[in-house]
Amino acid sequence: MLSTETDATALGERKNLRRFSQPWFFVSLVTLAIAISYFDRQALPVAISAIGRTIPISDARFALLQASFLVAYALLYAGGGKFLDVIGTRTGFAISMAWWSLACALHGFAHGLALLIVARLLLGMGEGAAFPAATRVIAEWLPATQRATAMGIINAGTAVGSVLAPPVIGLILMAGSWRNVFFFAGSLGVVWAAGWAMFYRSPAEIVSPIKDAASIRWLKLLSSSKVIGMVTAKFLSDAAWFFCLFWLPKYLYDARGFDIKHVSYFAWIPYAASGVGSFLGGVFSSYLLRSGRSLNLSRKLALGLSAGLMPAVILVPHVPVNFALLLFSIAFFGQQSWSGLIMTLPTDVFPLSSVGSVAGLIGFGGAIGGAIFNLIAGQLLTHGAGYGTLFAIVGSLHAVAFAILLITLGVLRAPGADLIQEQGRLVSL
Repeated sequence: MLSTETDATALGERKNLRRFSQPWFFVSLVTLAIAISYFDRQALPVAISAIGRTIPISDARFALLQASFLVAYALLYAGGGKFLDVIGTRTGFAISMAWWSLACALHGFAHGLALLIVARLLLGMGEGAAFPAATRVIAEWLPATQRATAMGIINAGTAVGSVLAPPVIGLILMAGSWRNVFFFAGSLGVVWAAGWAMFYRSPAEIVSPIKDAASIRWLKLLSSSKVIGMVTAKFLSDAAWFFCLFWLPKYLYDARGFDIKHVSYFAWIPYAASGVGSFLGGVFSSYLLRSGRSLNLSRKLALGLSAGLMPAVILVPHVPVNFALLLFSIAFFGQQSWSGLIMTLPTDVFPLSSVGSVAGLIGFGGAIGGAIFNLIAGQLLTHGAGYGTLFAIVGSLHAVAFAILLITLGVLRAPGADLIQEQGRLVSL
């Protein structure tokens, strides 16, 4: 009798797993969340010209606003990863999205710099858990041969949000107040959070959980050469990325004489290229792995090729605007291919119980790098340095980051049988 009941329970679990095992649907939901997050963070840079007519914002103040976002983003990126490892992906991600969506809407109530700074801090706090959650989703549901592709798709969400931001925000600005931009953006996230809480389930919520490796303590993670290497590489590469992300619209306003209409027409192009790069970088790495290449070659070759495209941005100040947008597009393509791949590495190296924590530490390094370089950029521009100096620095950082990865990662080895392989066996029964 006991055996019959056990068999019935197992059969029920397998049916539930087949019913809820929709990893690519979950990947699409996470991609949408990342798109919303980048739309939200781009709202202020794209609308900065209109905001400036109400609240005076100099280069130094603009840099302070972006640094406020990035410092909070960094701290909660690290904390958010640990938070997700403890509370779970479904609840943690829903809370994170609801938080940052309300923070985004708060921008619309600002009548001075102080509330804008508070809103940027709160936005950064909420968005800090986004990529650790994305990393946990692919680690929970997908095998190593599909993870780079999935992360490439998810990371392409950054491009979707960034591509849509200039034209959509431009339309809202031409139709009414800049405040409506933030109210609209905030409402999108609240709807998503409700949908995520309703639909997402982790494998452990569907079947009896298979024992995972014990979580690795933070102090041990921080002493790992692999973690140190990935954090340092992300610190350097995201210093370049966040400068390009936040300052591209302002560069087009200030150095190329664009107005809101021109930014709406053209600023989306490099972001579209970043989405293509994110997707193709992940597909290329997964293709190499499925073709029998080692995990070590599959990840590092794709990372090296991606880093090699970033120096194109050095030439931006020296060419006509049409070519400048092409160079931005090449650099953005390479950067986001790199970004998706480096955020896949924790799933290759660490057990699921620690994936969120490692992804959080990597993101922390990236956001701190972005915050520091944004402040440096604001001061350099305020005191007479040109964009040429900044682009020269930005174009060199990925090469240094890749060299650090080669030194610190050692040989990446494919993980053994894991939870996902067991889940795949159950689904096939």
